[in-house]
Amino acid sequence: MTMQTLGTAAATGAKRADARKNIAAIIEAATVSLAKDPNVSVNDIAKAAGVGRVTLYGHFDSRAALIREVVNRAIDDTDRELNDLDLEGDPREAIARLLEATWRLTHRYGSLVVAAEAALPPDDIHDAHVQPIIRMRGLIERGQASGAFRSDLPIAWLIEVAHSTVHGAADALHRGDITEAQAPALITDTVLAVLTPSR
Repeated sequence: MTMQTLGTAAATGAKRADARKNIAAIIEAATVSLAKDPNVSVNDIAKAAGVGRVTLYGHFDSRAALIREVVNRAIDDTDRELNDLDLEGDPREAIARLLEATWRLTHRYGSLVVAAEAALPPDDIHDAHVQPIIRMRGLIERGQASGAFRSDLPIAWLIEVAHSTVHGAADALHRGDITEAQAPALITDTVLAVLTPSR
């Protein structure tokens, strides 16, 4: 291997390392910025990341592409944490734990939920919720089998209510209609009220 080849390889390696560093900085800045303001501009994200607008667009060809990457990483982090959650025991207590944990993680990413729903197509939003839907479905089915949850409504509708309640809380908090302290109990009480069989 010649000195020129070694030099070229070193330069290429340095560029790749710089690119990885820039991408990580952009994603982190976008996550933090979108959590605070769903309408934050690409310019502001680039500035927060310490890169130029051209550099940002060199890695992400649109604002939607950047949001999609941030959402995918948020989903991966969320799934890892929820997979470790104890969902055994009484179904009502288990679903309360799931809802509270889901809210905590949703709140961690703040207005990213709002930004994603505004920027991404419905199919992307649906795909992002496949694993949470599977997890919720299993728990509701177990609760129905034990008589803890109602079975007179379609399970898909009950899941939709739970999902919409969590996302609705994120929207309401963003608007200032509810407080951070109120959200967990409001979500849990609302979903359990819907799931409870009528007497």
